Amino acid sequence: MKKKLRTLLVWILVSLLLQFGGYWLLNKQMQQILGNSTADEPPITTELQETIPGSELSNIQVSYARDYLAYIENRTLKIFNLKKKKVVFEKRPPTANDETLGVLSYQWLPDRNILLYFYARKNPNAITTEKVSPPKPKIPSSLAVSNTEDPNQGKPVSPETSVQPKLEKRYGNPQLTELHSLELPNSDEDTAPDDQLHAFESGSNEFPAGGKIEKFVLSPVTNLIYLTVKSGSTQQLMEIGVMKKLIALSKSQEHIDNMAVSDRYGRLYFDNKVSALQQIIALQYDSTSKKEKRYIISRNTSDRILGVRKGKVYIGEVKNNKLIKIKTTNDLQDVKENPSLQTLWEGSIPFNNIHSLVGANGQIIVRDQQTVYSFLDGHLTDVKLQGNKNYISSDGAELIQVTPAGNSSSVKLQPLKL
Repeated sequence: MKKKLRTLLVWILVSLLLQFGGYWLLNKQMQQILGNSTADEPPITTELQETIPGSELSNIQVSYARDYLAYIENRTLKIFNLKKKKVVFEKRPPTANDETLGVLSYQWLPDRNILLYFYARKNPNAITTEKVSPPKPKIPSSLAVSNTEDPNQGKPVSPETSVQPKLEKRYGNPQLTELHSLELPNSDEDTAPDDQLHAFESGSNEFPAGGKIEKFVLSPVTNLIYLTVKSGSTQQLMEIGVMKKLIALSKSQEHIDNMAVSDRYGRLYFDNKVSALQQIIALQYDSTSKKEKRYIISRNTSDRILGVRKGKVYIGEVKNNKLIKIKTTNDLQDVKENPSLQTLWEGSIPFNNIHSLVGANGQIIVRDQQTVYSFLDGHLTDVKLQGNKNYISSDGAELIQVTPAGNSSSVKLQPLKL
């Protein structure tokens, strides 16, 4: 009896160990899928110089492993494999005549060789026709068809038989905007990239024709994508959910300069301007109303969102195109309005909201075409730039310097040491 009981206990213990091991493995895989597995790992850096065909390269972005470059040349999105020293993918515009079509914007995922990009093309079925039956006319009783017919006379014609359906035109969005994910293989492999189309649940009718994507941020925590789209004098804030549903979040006459997403909670922070009123807003889903709710983080008209990283929201005070103060508040799970702001630094450096970010180590990076400024742990340092065009990786760890040379460009990658 004791032997049987001991055997039973051993099998129970083995079963529990297998279950815990399975749960651990599943949790590890889910972290990798959601992009959180490398959240606390230091960013990869490299040092190399490569010659790339083309002298007019723009919007250069390096992948997280520093082995692929994405850029635009002659309105064509190209991916260059730095190990194999060749272009491995191209996405050309659908037409050479309309500059509003083709690749609108793109961004690497922070932990994988996957590039998300938006592509616009003409809608081949922008105008359709539909049969529409007009309302049936009311028939006077004097003209009603009798149920009893005279066999010596022809069958009377009911007025209803003269009502025919007519064709009416229906006008849809002349532009189709698509979301693609381009998965690149290991850079030493010869496997072709996997380009997948992700159709919007509600189609792309919400996306304005000719719209320009100004800002584009994504959250690996929630799998939500936020973008601002400019069409004429109108700007829209839009959200793309897990099911690829496109939702407009804008309010009337508001303008958004910059956006940042919490790396812990996926919450969106953005600069909001309506007429002369400038505020920093946090957008968080409210389970009670089932809608996104807005919270005011700062009412100071000079404050601008710089970024969010590792539980801290960083805010810059800007006057006369100069950053004069850096402030912070906690990135809480339950956001609170008008939180207290702690001042980290005061001074004066040139500021362009387009070229500012918070790096993986919590460093605040601001740059123009000549200088990179970095603030970390109370210290401000700067580095002079050498390339004709200069870019910084989204994690703030890699500097990309581009110099045209004839029909090609010299591209230099090096760790950004500040």
